[in-house]
Amino acid sequence: MTKALAESPLFSVLDAAALLAWPLPGINDAADKEARGRVLIVAGSREIPGAALLSATAAARAGAGKLLIAAPRSVAPGIALAMPEARVIGLEEKRDGTLADTAARQLAPFAQRMDALLVGPGLPEGPATAAFVAQLLPHFGHVPVVLDAGAMDLALSEQPFSQPVLLTPHGGEMAHLTGHAKSALADTAAEAAAHYAGCWQAVVALKGSTTWIALPDGGLWRHTGGQPGLATSGSGDVLAGVITGLAARTNSLWQACAWGVVAHAQAGERLAARIGTLGFLARELLPELPVVLNELQRRRP
Repeated sequence: MTKALAESPLFSVLDAAALLAWPLPGINDAADKEARGRVLIVAGSREIPGAALLSATAAARAGAGKLLIAAPRSVAPGIALAMPEARVIGLEEKRDGTLADTAARQLAPFAQRMDALLVGPGLPEGPATAAFVAQLLPHFGHVPVVLDAGAMDLALSEQPFSQPVLLTPHGGEMAHLTGHAKSALADTAAEAAAHYAGCWQAVVALKGSTTWIALPDGGLWRHTGGQPGLATSGSGDVLAGVITGLAARTNSLWQACAWGVVAHAQAGERLAARIGTLGFLARELLPELPVVLNELQRRRP
């Protein structure tokens, strides 16, 4: 972050107190699981099947009522056994493990039943995944969409999104998507998030010890205080999942992202206090999430 930006009024601080302005919707005692939102998570691969489990579990911990996981056919049975709470669909795949050209069409019949979509955790990077995402998104124009990991490669087309989309890059992924050096982006993270949110017409959550959330209309938020231990394998999958679970409840990418970033960070703080600054695992964040979210929702002005 540059000194000039730090002194400017162009961003707002995102913390637990700021969330009071955007409370999560209440849950009626008589409401069933349908009222809490239905989530589709397209994730996993032969090498990283666990990403689907982390993100899907995080969505459920965030309160989503129903989960549908779509994963490559070769890993779908294992994911289904590991997560009995979800329905799991096996997507057609090519010999190299990337999704087949027919995979997006397999999911089209489920689109109208969903309240939020997450695509990307554990999917292979490259043109095949980007092509799959391009074919999938038109079916889900009515719901908030979170793109993570390899699914963000669709932004390399430099075409603005025509539907509500959130991208969740860390510094290295942002460098890949924009063609800028990672070191240069570290010095201008806020400017980069704001610029590309406008170019892509998407919400951008540029992750790091300081996370910048930029809106297409120019809104910019800064969250600080992320634990060093959060920089661990699978942590981003958890964050993407909790945001998607919240988006299914709120129908707002910005609100879901704000709550997800704060809750994810506070889950890390709880683990750091109990286990230590380093060494906790991404899956250990999962049981902390409902505790943190409940605490945040109980706060009053």
